[in-house]
Amino acid sequence: MKLLAAGVAALGLSVSTPALAWGDLGHRTIANIALANVSPKTKATIDALLTAQEGLGTAKCPVHSLGDAATWPDCLRSESWRWGHTFPWHYHDGDITAPAFDMKANCSGGQCATFQITRFERILADKSLPVAQRLEALAFLSHIVGDLHQPLHAAEHDHDAGGNGVTVTNLPGEPYIINTTPPTVVNPKAGTLNLHWMWDNFLVIRAQKAGKLPEVRAYSAADRAKIATGGIADWAQESWQIAHDTVYPQAFGHVVSAEEKTAKDVTISDAAIAQDIPIVSQRLLQGGLRLAKVLDETLGG
Repeated sequence: MKLLAAGVAALGLSVSTPALAWGDLGHRTIANIALANVSPKTKATIDALLTAQEGLGTAKCPVHSLGDAATWPDCLRSESWRWGHTFPWHYHDGDITAPAFDMKANCSGGQCATFQITRFERILADKSLPVAQRLEALAFLSHIVGDLHQPLHAAEHDHDAGGNGVTVTNLPGEPYIINTTPPTVVNPKAGTLNLHWMWDNFLVIRAQKAGKLPEVRAYSAADRAKIATGGIADWAQESWQIAHDTVYPQAFGHVVSAEEKTAKDVTISDAAIAQDIPIVSQRLLQGGLRLAKVLDETLGG
């Protein structure tokens, strides 16, 4: 979730880096779906890795479950002096006016979500490494796979930091929880919330209240084969495409061109918000089942 500077972004103020994706509710939904769909062997390995949580050295951000692990990288915002180098791993922004998502752009030195997923798969799979190091990899992998399914973690326009620079003036200030210890309830002021926050939290909260979040359950083999598709580049392209076709056109009123500057203040209709909720639900389900597949493949499930 958003902490410190990212928390400022959630309130519509300007920061230098994008806020983090999905918030606590979204990441836990993805993790819980994944856990319900991994093999018994993978689940046993996850349970064994979780016994090393003290080795992470993050007492303020405990990791007792896969849900905790999936939110742990956001909790690290509270210790930016130690973990600040990890913040770029949460996103890989693609120019929304480009022909398609470019895996080679905006990832200098591997400092982006797509590269880090592959790196953490390798670390997690290496049984010769310390258990705490593999648990750290499990946490980052579970989190970043979720991040990449949030449309505004694979797209930006005019250096708007994935929509953080676009205030949505008509959003009500629905409360949300920051993943601190103890949890902090934030009641943002209506009319000061940005486009990134809308997709991180507002739409997930709305989906929950409407009973539209994907079910946390074991899905059939046919469902998993249909939904847990593609690889990292495909997931990034999907998110970028949603941002290109839906997120930014809702904000601008049309598909954005390269010549346009970021609109600082926009309104998004209730009808558009209603159309977004099924998209959010789909992305959370895809993230969960794809994470399950990644974990099975990485841990030999």
